[in-house]
Amino acid sequence: MARESIAPTKSNLIRVKERLTTAEEGYELLEQKREILVMELMQKVEQVKMLERDLDARTATAYPALKRMLIVVGRERADKLSRDIQYRFELHEKRVTAAGMTLPGLEIRLPDAELKYSPANSFAECDETVLEFFEMLKICTELAALRTIAWRLAREVRKTQRRVNALEKMVIPTARDTKVYIEAALEERDRDSFFTSKLLKRKAGRE
Repeated sequence: MARESIAPTKSNLIRVKERLTTAEEGYELLEQKREILVMELMQKVEQVKMLERDLDARTATAYPALKRMLIVVGRERADKLSRDIQYRFELHEKRVTAAGMTLPGLEIRLPDAELKYSPANSFAECDETVLEFFEMLKICTELAALRTIAWRLAREVRKTQRRVNALEKMVIPTARDTKVYIEAALEERDRDSFFTSKLLKRKAGRE
């Protein structure tokens, strides 16, 4: 592992030790953060899977209801009835707390399902179809909001993992090698100074 190209002095040794301590503490904190993020992400993924199963189940009932309605009412009449039905949906960005972090999320407000066509033109098949697809729309909006959070968490996991890898494979080993190099150089210098001092004392004693 490459070390830093700095002079082997005591002041540099102090700075390297401080940098190494900070890096090791940062590594521990980031590793804990990564584990929490992964756990939170796994929970969100499981929730997404549950909603996807709910969506599949609702789709299996909604589209057959639509087919039955088209058979009973007819495509032309169904199209005419659908033009009189309008809903207002509200889409907002909201802040969501996950794994101790505040992330941008998605909030979708749906109106209550209403059967807005006249009773004279109403059929049980129409009512069933509207309610089926309205429930499916609710699941879709919940799924979209949850997936947004899951994507944000996954991106944060990748970002944290890159930082952990940088500290583990580059910053900390480089600081450790630099520390060992400086300590060895200083010890060598101290030994040379000690032997030189002893030689000078012997020489002075003989003189």
